[in-house]
Amino acid sequence: MKSRFCLPFVALLFVFLTGESNPARGEIRLPGFYGNHMVLQRDLPIRLWGWGNPGEKVTIRFGDDLTDCVTSEQGRWEAMLPSHSASKSGKDLIFSGDNQIELKDVLVGEVWLCSGQSNMEWTVAASTNAAEEIAAANYPTIRHMKVAHRPSTVSVDDLDSQWQVCTPEVVGGFTACGYFMAVNLQAELDVPIGLINSSWGGTRVEPWTPPLGFEKVESLESIYQSVMEKTPGSVEYQAALESQIAETEKWLEQARLAWKTKGVVEPSPSFPDSMKPFQSHQDPTMLYHGMIHALVGFPIRGAIWYQGESNHTEGMLYYEKKKALIEGWRELWGQGDFPFYYVQIAPFQYGAEDPTILAEFWESQAAVQQIPNTAMVVINDIATLNDIHPPNKQDVGKRLALLALKNNYGMKQLVASSPEMESMVVLEDHLRIKFRNTGGGLRTRDGKEASYFEVIGPGSRGFKSAKAEILDDTIILRSDMVDNPVAFRFAWDKLAEPNLMGGTGLPVGAFRGGVEPDFLSLLSIRDEYELVYELDLSRLGQRISYQYDGSDSIGKFDRIAYLLELKSEERGEQKIFVSMDAFTEDAKKIGVPTALSGASFRQSVGQMDVFSNVGSIALVERTEGGTIEFWPDNYATENSAEVPGASGRRYDFGDEPALPVDGYGSMQVHLPSAKQTLFAINHWRAGADADLGIGNATGDHTDWTFSGSAKTYTEKRLRVYVRPIEKR
Repeated sequence: MKSRFCLPFVALLFVFLTGESNPARGEIRLPGFYGNHMVLQRDLPIRLWGWGNPGEKVTIRFGDDLTDCVTSEQGRWEAMLPSHSASKSGKDLIFSGDNQIELKDVLVGEVWLCSGQSNMEWTVAASTNAAEEIAAANYPTIRHMKVAHRPSTVSVDDLDSQWQVCTPEVVGGFTACGYFMAVNLQAELDVPIGLINSSWGGTRVEPWTPPLGFEKVESLESIYQSVMEKTPGSVEYQAALESQIAETEKWLEQARLAWKTKGVVEPSPSFPDSMKPFQSHQDPTMLYHGMIHALVGFPIRGAIWYQGESNHTEGMLYYEKKKALIEGWRELWGQGDFPFYYVQIAPFQYGAEDPTILAEFWESQAAVQQIPNTAMVVINDIATLNDIHPPNKQDVGKRLALLALKNNYGMKQLVASSPEMESMVVLEDHLRIKFRNTGGGLRTRDGKEASYFEVIGPGSRGFKSAKAEILDDTIILRSDMVDNPVAFRFAWDKLAEPNLMGGTGLPVGAFRGGVEPDFLSLLSIRDEYELVYELDLSRLGQRISYQYDGSDSIGKFDRIAYLLELKSEERGEQKIFVSMDAFTEDAKKIGVPTALSGASFRQSVGQMDVFSNVGSIALVERTEGGTIEFWPDNYATENSAEVPGASGRRYDFGDEPALPVDGYGSMQVHLPSAKQTLFAINHWRAGADADLGIGNATGDHTDWTFSGSAKTYTEKRLRVYVRPIEKR
C-alpha cells in the first residue's frame, strides 16, 4: 500500500525547511487587462475568467450581483454575470478565493476593439488641432487601454494592459480614430465608452488573422497549410515530424556504421523550412496569437479597423484576407456577426507605382461590405498626398460613429454611408448612373463640375475624361472624345481627391461600372502586322526557345511591334502593345537580344505608338523620343548617352552596356519624356527569377533590374510583330 503525506504535514514540513507558510496554495489570478477603471459591455452577459488552484471556489461580486464557480483541473475558472444596463457610476468588481482582488471604478457601457496598422495606432497628440483636442479631453467615462506590441508563434492566454481614464494628461496617447469615435458616440448615447487598442504600425492583415480564419477561406488554403505545418500538435506538423524522425534515425544508423568502418557518411537531414516557426511579426497569425487571442471572449459591441497600406498592391486578394480575419474573429469570439467597421485607406503617392493599383485596392476594400454587418468609411476628401497618415482623424472617428449610431444604436434615420452606385444604363451617347445613400442628392464640395470621371468606348483606345452632369441622385456622363461610351471609372488614380459627395457631406469612393473593352480588340494588329515570334516567358532560360519563329520567311518591313501580356494575383491582367519605326532590317535581331542573335541596340526610335490597359502607362501615338535598351551584356547605371531625365545612379532608362557581353541582359523599351519604362525583360537566363514587368517598377530601379519578378506572374507571353512594307 502506497503511503502519502496529508496536507497539514506537508505544510509543517515546508515551514520547517523554508521558514515560510502557505506553500501549496495558489492565489486566484485575473487576466492582465482586467483592472481599475475597466469598462464592461452593457446589455450582454458579462463573461469573466482567470486562474487559480484546481478545485478552488471563486466568488465574484459586482454591485448587487453575486456568482461563483470552481477552478478546473487545468487551473482555469470562468463565470458569467447577468447583463447590466449602462452605468456612469463606477462599482467595485470583487473576486474572492484563497485571496481577494478588488477592481475599482468599473463602468458598464459600450466596448469597441480598435485594431489595424499605424493609422489606427495614430494618436490624438499627432492629430489635427492636437493642443485644442487634448485641452478639451475631460471625458471621465471614456476609458482606453493599449495592448503592447507582442508577436507570438503560439496563442498567449494573457496580456498586461492598464485602463486609463480620459483626461488631458493621458489622452494624447489614445488611438485617435477610436477616441474621436467615442466622443461622437458619447455625445449621442451618454454612456461610458471603452476602447481596447490593439494595433501596430506597418503591419499586414495576415498576422492579425487566426488560423481558423485562413481555414474558412478556400483561396487562402496555402497560407492555412503553411500555418498548420508550423503548429506543433497539428496533423500536418506531426506527420512531417514523424517523417523527419524516420529520416534522421536512418541517417544515424548509416552514420554509426560509417564511424565503425571509417567510411563516408552523407550529411544529416536538415530540419524542413516548412516546419520552422514564423519569425517576423508580419508573418501569418503572429499578432493574433500575441495581441488578440487573450482578449477573445471579453464581451464587446464590435470592432473598428484601419489597415491596408501594407497590403495595398494585392487587389481582390485582400478581400479574401479580410474575410478570413472577420469570420475568424467572429467565430472565436462567439458573439455572432458583431459589427465590423473599417476605413478605406486614403490617396497617397506610393512612389512611381502604377496609379491604378491603389484604385483596384479601394475596389477590394469596398467589396468587403458584402460580408454581413460590415461597413466602410471613405476618406478621399481628407487625404494628405505626401503623408500616408492623414492627421484629420476627427472626421474618421465621426464617420465610424455614424455607422454605429445608425446600425447598432437605433438611429435609423441617419445617412451613415457614402453614396454608392445603384444602377448604370448605357445610352446612345452617354451613361446614366443612379446612386443610393445620397442624403438629399449629389453635389460637389467646391461647387464645380464633378471631377475624376472617365469613360471608354469601342473606338476610344483607353479611358478619356468625361463631363459629369448631376441630376439629383443621378450622374450623366459624356465625353467629346468617346462617341459611344460603354464603361466608366471614377477616382481611378492613387492621387484622386474627387469633389463628389452626397447631401450629408460624405464623399463618394472610387468605383467603376460597365464592361470595359479589351484594348487589343481596338487595334488592327492582324490587319497591319505579321507575327514573327511568340515566346512563353515561363520558359525563359539560358537558351531562348520560341514557340513560334517565323523570322526566316519575313520580307522587308518598316515597323516593329511588341505585345507583352502578363497576369498575376496582385496586378491582375496587364497588357501593352508598343510599335515603332524599324530600328533594324534583320528580323533575327528583333526578338530577345541574346548573344547568339547578335542583337545590340541602344538608341532612340521614332513614330512610337503605345497602348495599354495599365493605368500608369502614357498612351501615345506617333510620338518621337522613345528609346530601346536591347543587349545581352551586363549594364551600368552611368547615363553616358545623356538621356534627359535619367538618374545616372540607378537603373532606369539611361543605362549603358558593360562587360561581359553574354551577361545579365536587357530588353527594355522606354518613354523618357514620361520618365517611364514601358516594358522590361531582363536577366532571362535566370528563368523563373528573371526580371519582368510593364510600367515602372516600384523598387529602387524603375526598369525592373534585380526585381526577380517573373515568378510572380501566373501567365506571361511576348509576341513580336513587323509591318510588311506592302501593308503600309
